[in-house]
Amino acid sequence: MADKKMMKVTLTRGVSGRLKSHQACVRGLGLRRIHQTVSVEDTPATRGMAAKVSYMVRVEES
Repeated sequence: MADKKMMKVTLTRGVSGRLKSHQACVRGLGLRRIHQTVSVEDTPATRGMAAKVSYMVRVEES
């Protein structure tokens, strides 16, 4: 079984005052605080969430 591809997502802007759906995407990625970084599996679902809030997060391939 091959290793799962992962990506690192960092929250760069705050979520207060944003659309509820964008806040939900950030929480769905596991982010709570500004400058927090999490590793999530690189799937179409997580890619879509990161793309939806691309103005608030930074994505790094790993």
